[in-house]
Amino acid sequence: MTIVRAVAAVLVVVPAAWAQVTNYRPVTDEMLRSPSPDDWLMFSRTYDAQRYSPLEAIDRDNVGGLVLAWSRGLNDGNAEAIPIVHDGVMYIVEPGAVVRALDAATGDSIWEYRHDAGDAAARARTKTIAIYEDVILYTAPDGYVMALDAVDGEVRWQTYAGEAAHTSGPVAVDGRVITGRACARTRESCFIAAHDIATGEELWKFYTVPGPGEPGYETWGNPSPETHARNMASAWGLPGSYDPETDTLLWGVANPMPNTRAARHDGNVDAVPRVSPSDLYSNSTLALDPATGELKWYYQHLPGDDWDEDYTNERILTTVRFDPDPEYVKWFNPNVARGEEREATVMVGEGGGIFVNDRRTGEFLWATPFPFDTPRFLISHIDGATGRTELNSDLILEEPGDNHLICFFNTTSFWPSSYHPGTRSLYIPYVDNCLDMTRADGENRERRFGRARPEGDPDAFAGIARVNLDTGELMRFGVSAMPSTGATLATAGGVVFHGDVNRRFRAFDAETGDALWETVLGGPVSISLITYAVDGRQYVAVTTGNKGGALARGAGLQPPRNHNEIYVFALPPQ
Repeated sequence: MTIVRAVAAVLVVVPAAWAQVTNYRPVTDEMLRSPSPDDWLMFSRTYDAQRYSPLEAIDRDNVGGLVLAWSRGLNDGNAEAIPIVHDGVMYIVEPGAVVRALDAATGDSIWEYRHDAGDAAARARTKTIAIYEDVILYTAPDGYVMALDAVDGEVRWQTYAGEAAHTSGPVAVDGRVITGRACARTRESCFIAAHDIATGEELWKFYTVPGPGEPGYETWGNPSPETHARNMASAWGLPGSYDPETDTLLWGVANPMPNTRAARHDGNVDAVPRVSPSDLYSNSTLALDPATGELKWYYQHLPGDDWDEDYTNERILTTVRFDPDPEYVKWFNPNVARGEEREATVMVGEGGGIFVNDRRTGEFLWATPFPFDTPRFLISHIDGATGRTELNSDLILEEPGDNHLICFFNTTSFWPSSYHPGTRSLYIPYVDNCLDMTRADGENRERRFGRARPEGDPDAFAGIARVNLDTGELMRFGVSAMPSTGATLATAGGVVFHGDVNRRFRAFDAETGDALWETVLGGPVSISLITYAVDGRQYVAVTTGNKGGALARGAGLQPPRNHNEIYVFALPPQ
């Protein structure tokens, strides 16, 4: 038996038993810094995490003609990974710790690698993979960082990085693979690490919770060694971004653990301040030197979190012309001149809020509640001149058994937003969802579940927010009762793609938000969404999976379970 497939415009016939990628071109640093429009070389395509494609064969005028080019079922489990594409070959992580190379024009399998992760394989939640030179970089669920041969999937090296689960993924920068992870059981299991791509040798670690004697330790209230050993904050979400101009990694850290201030501080909710800095480096943006792991600066978005509200996931890099409109922006820096251009890093937290900071210095530029302003918003104030954030004290769980509704909760997460340089706008998928949380007492455990904001409109529970990053002006579109755990994707064709848990996959006009095209998939859209081209034909790929089950049930849906599949669309061949 033989496999016939097309790669990089060359027809190749390969024996099935020897299938491998042919005519492979190594991926250089320059290619990663300025990728071909045809490729999708990292989780949001480029180091700046904009999720913007310069491809324009599919545009607002012809997108209505999209048809299914191919689809392929994936293994059962947590389908959270975003594929990458290079020269007509798609590399994808499947549930169960499987990495696969596919013909990106047909979906035919070229090679697969199955990692023997034991029981951890069933819990695999790796979100991304990376490519560098001739290897695919993979973070396995059992704590290994790995390099696989991009041509045939053979293991080049594997290094055990620690016991924490690899729920994040890698970024490749100048011969180093940098990775984030969840925490395991102790502070020392919480770190961002770099390994040599050629050998797998560990190069550095940055611990996301400082130890005794390290800068930032005092922000934990100088706890006893026994107490602090179990205090944690992880980089479990999407990997960081990289700014080649300043040679800086911008990486997000999640909430402090245990979840409540009382549990972290021997029952004292005021052992640490309610303003930043508090419990560093939880819920912060870190600026790190990729060569050494040295901290250049940090900014804490949510200090001393009491509710497990993560401010991790992607940092989007762009340039803003500072002109915040008070109608849309609640807090901004009075010391920055109107119209001044700043190189910025932008993030949206799971607990809501949009933050724009100078990416060279961390200086606060502007922030505002998101997706709505409400007295239940978890931040009560930000000092515009200093950027110091303050918790909403009305929502602190002061006593055992206290209950509050905190807004927001998983309003967005590791389903990333996109940025369109033509509109100078961020496209954020959101849900109007809050957290109903009760602090543990002597008899009952901590209780937490999502609940729609009481003042919200059930028929407008979810949507996409187009936010101009110069002014903060916000426009909503795609608004409906149906939530989503899917990314957005912006293209030079003037189209924004997005899908929801009701199996609808849509295209919108990036300027007006008008719906341009819709199709129904076999399952709920799950995280991933990319576009690429092979032999001049543009494709749009989206995956379905099990994410968003609670949101779907809250919307009265019973979506198919275990329908993990990748769907790829294109215009009909000419």
